[in-house]
Amino acid sequence: MLGLLRPALRNNLWKMQAIRLLFWMHFFASVLVPFLRDWGGITFTQIFTLNAWFMFCNFLLEIPTGAIADRFGRRISLALGSFVSALGFLIYATVPRFEIFLLGELVLAISFTLMSGADEALVYDTLDQLGQREDAKRVYARLESCKLGGIITGAVLGGFIAGSLGLRAPMLLGAVPAVLGGFVALSLVEPGGMTGRRTAQSYAQLLRGGIRYFAGHPSLRVLALDMIGSASMAWLIIWLYQPQLERVGVGIALFGVVHAGMCVGQILLLSNIERIEAWVGSKRRYLFISAVVPGLAYVCLAAADGVAGVVAAILIASAVGLSRPVLFTGYMNTHIPSAQRATILSTVSMLRTLAVALINPVAGWLVDWGMRPALLILGIAAIALALVTRLEERHLEA
Repeated sequence: MLGLLRPALRNNLWKMQAIRLLFWMHFFASVLVPFLRDWGGITFTQIFTLNAWFMFCNFLLEIPTGAIADRFGRRISLALGSFVSALGFLIYATVPRFEIFLLGELVLAISFTLMSGADEALVYDTLDQLGQREDAKRVYARLESCKLGGIITGAVLGGFIAGSLGLRAPMLLGAVPAVLGGFVALSLVEPGGMTGRRTAQSYAQLLRGGIRYFAGHPSLRVLALDMIGSASMAWLIIWLYQPQLERVGVGIALFGVVHAGMCVGQILLLSNIERIEAWVGSKRRYLFISAVVPGLAYVCLAAADGVAGVVAAILIASAVGLSRPVLFTGYMNTHIPSAQRATILSTVSMLRTLAVALINPVAGWLVDWGMRPALLILGIAAIALALVTRLEERHLEA
């Protein structure tokens, strides 16, 4: 039987790459702030509140949507995630009202949580059935590359779509790759061994154990708090860069090019991180610098009036700030036992999500008060967080 299924199982791998690419091809990403502000008619406080709502919904829905994959299979969960994503885009583009946008964010959070974990689980079980578990790291790397490829492609195309067809068009057309991804998902073959199922009770017990381990481990606690603080500040660049490009006269068609540059900057930095750490002298020194640099970039954005200065500050803030959590995940893993790894990392992710949800409305209020003062205050706050860190070199070693 496995011999007959082997070709179909192999097809799962390239199909999952296609699904990743299509799911993350968000045409609206590079023009989201102008879309919400100009077409949607809402304030920056409301824009940042939408993101906080999305984060909160993701947190609440992670377990309920995971039960769908357990009950009906990862193939169904992935197909639903793609189709629901398309529905979310269409809802968003129906009527320019804040309440409609809240509903759209809820639907998109459902789609994200339906996809979360189901894709990697299906790939791993496929490799297990094929006797190729040793290839998991390489295959996951390809999946991540497809995700980044989708983000970059969607951002570049979205800018030109908005420039040609208006701000609403990227959101509407975003449903097209999502629907295509859903049909690809329906053609997947469900591998045997539906691993990773948990009852609500066993999940709760495991979560409590993970939190206890996290709270009682000084090095892990310092790493997590440092990462959460800096990441929540760095995340804001995603919402701040588009108004800055507008301010210096960059055409909306080029927003996607800058967005793509932000992604490429992260890839280049992470690809050369060991060389950079050696150049600055130590891992701890780089982490300190990488916490300060986004804050300095915000201050520079507040002062810059030229295109070159604004674009440079945006690229530096995103490359350094948004890549930082990836490094912390590696450092934290050295302190976490294998049996509790997923749960403890989920705990840290939950705390990071809550931090972003809390800081976003404050940042939105500051921006509505004044963009330049807001950038200056956020930059100083990010630098202050870096200066009070208790991170030491010993925290970065097992």
